[in-house]
Amino acid sequence: MLSESELEKYKRQIQIPGLGEEGQEKLKAASVLVTRVGGLGGPTALWLAAAGVGKIVIAHDGAVTPSNLNRMILVRGDGVGKPRAPQMKETLNRFNPDLEVVAVNDNATQENVAELVGQVDVVCDTTPHFGERLLLNKECWRQGKPMVDAGMNGMEAQLTTIIPPNSPCLACRVPVVPEWWHPLGFGVLGAVAGSLGALAAAEVVKLITGYGELLVGRLLSYDAEDMTFSVYDIHKRPGCEVCG
Repeated sequence: MLSESELEKYKRQIQIPGLGEEGQEKLKAASVLVTRVGGLGGPTALWLAAAGVGKIVIAHDGAVTPSNLNRMILVRGDGVGKPRAPQMKETLNRFNPDLEVVAVNDNATQENVAELVGQVDVVCDTTPHFGERLLLNKECWRQGKPMVDAGMNGMEAQLTTIIPPNSPCLACRVPVVPEWWHPLGFGVLGAVAGSLGALAAAEVVKLITGYGELLVGRLLSYDAEDMTFSVYDIHKRPGCEVCG
């Protein structure tokens, strides 16, 4: 049940027809994994906290660097050189004290992915590393957990939602790590990452509450350079080693 303070805090989104108190109660009872929690995952986690998701698990290793500060809104300038995950947890809890935050000072790996995915209802795949994205995709499919997959490069961004067992999975489109990919080989404008993070959070809210139409079997793609937006139908790839 929602407390009086929660009813007051979330009253503006409770007013949305079709969401209401029932939807807000579902958000409070839900748990979401966000990995990683940088320029894209940070805004995703923040807007999920703002929406009233009850528990957020964040996974991100390493320490803050000066080059993080153009996009990572959950860390601070005075935190350079310090571990990222504790700063992210503190920011989220200061923003929403009612939120349960589990901070993992590690990225998704073969050794921890089953545990990370197993403790939540929904996964937000917001890492720039294709290897991690494919690993999360495979584990979500194995456990039957929905995954909101978001990725961006420069001014371009893409978003889709994957729900086993019927939707196409990430490996249907990207079966292996692309040869051209390098973790430091693409530019990031913080505003573009933030816009995609907000859209990813909206997709998670719809997924949890049953409100609206999800991007299942569809890929949202946009280019902020000329502000063109497109939605493409996507399909299962015959012989996909994950979902085929």
